[in-house]
Amino acid sequence: MVPKPNALSEKLDIGQYLPGLNDPERKYGLPSNIEFCRNCCISNQRPNSTVEFRHTPDSNKETIRFQDGICDACRTAERKSREIDWEKREFELRELCDKFRSRNGSYDCLVPGSGGKDSFYQSWMLKYEYGMNPLTVTWAPNIYTEWGLHNFQAWIHSGMDNYLMTASGRSKRLLTRLAVENIFHPFQPFIIGQKCFAPKMALMFNIPLIFYGENEAEYGNPIDDNASAQRSYDYFASHGDDEMFLGGESVASLKENFGMTQADLSPYLPSDLEPLKEMGAEVHYLGYYLKWHPQAAYYFAVDNGGFRASPERTAGTYSKYNSIDDKIDDFHYYTTYIKFGIGRATYDASQEVRSGDIEREEAVALINRYDGEFPERWAEEIFQYLSIDEKSFPQASRMFEHPEMNRNYFEALADTFRSPHLWECDNGSWQLRRKVELLDA
Repeated sequence: MVPKPNALSEKLDIGQYLPGLNDPERKYGLPSNIEFCRNCCISNQRPNSTVEFRHTPDSNKETIRFQDGICDACRTAERKSREIDWEKREFELRELCDKFRSRNGSYDCLVPGSGGKDSFYQSWMLKYEYGMNPLTVTWAPNIYTEWGLHNFQAWIHSGMDNYLMTASGRSKRLLTRLAVENIFHPFQPFIIGQKCFAPKMALMFNIPLIFYGENEAEYGNPIDDNASAQRSYDYFASHGDDEMFLGGESVASLKENFGMTQADLSPYLPSDLEPLKEMGAEVHYLGYYLKWHPQAAYYFAVDNGGFRASPERTAGTYSKYNSIDDKIDDFHYYTTYIKFGIGRATYDASQEVRSGDIEREEAVALINRYDGEFPERWAEEIFQYLSIDEKSFPQASRMFEHPEMNRNYFEALADTFRSPHLWECDNGSWQLRRKVELLDA
């Protein structure tokens, strides 16, 4: 059952957020101490990637690991620069391609993506540099941006065949609203659909080789994850629906309480594990074989495919070319700021420090200027999208005490997801208890 935050102010114990409080409560199993990487600026509160269809309101988070003040993402970047023999890795890629390459020009690998800079680079390199015949597949955004749709079309016209999966608008809206309400994660249904779609298409076309871009270890998952070229089946396959959660609700609850059918849910449910194993499916990270550099991928996509950046900087950060396909993306990074004290500028600037594009001092300034900025530009459109009206959702709308989403409700809901060990409230004003700072000289 969806929480009933008609009286959200009563649900919030403001005493937990007093300034100077000793040992305040921690949500999500986050570390009690707040630490920032001495090399980049990422916080030790950063959650690792997880199996999203196991995510419930009670889930605790595994977080990025630090050693001697340096995060795993920076150690991964250091290993990329100093320890990996990239010529040997590329030779391994060519061997892998030779093993799976079609002899008659039929599809021999599958590349999921949106047509953003990274998926453009992946598919272009596989097709034109390594002689593969990729089939690209796309899980449609919630609400396309103008430039996101342009880049998707430009990707296809660069020579890529593509299957676009556009799930039911009503189902996607309901699951997205539930994800906001239950786990404050508006991007979760998109992430689940995106991760599950490619293996399903691989099974349909009998294409056992799937390429993703960079390993999650590039951004902070355990460094040892990058020791393997292959992605775990856990992200997109399972043995059944019994313990599956979407938007923080069990499959059984979605059917019984919200009127969703198996057909409504099917696009979001992972593939059965056994057929993938029988087909010999291998899911590889291209970033294991080729040295990944996000900014270089952007310039590559501009030069080779007419990739278009946003005409304005993205809310909450200074960049214009990362994750720009979906209008709800701005809200996704705002919710990470609320839950973990980490906004979009922190993610962008920390990655650019690791890549050698900016210095830490500049990153600190950018983070303190832009992190946590409210996503104004499409706010009203997003609130309308997240509203569950009675006509479109006759059963589900009754499950919400506040089916309409608006700015006041969203901000009150956001406050209930703040962890007291991260946030303090002084005379109605919210502040992080600790922010990233310059290092001592």
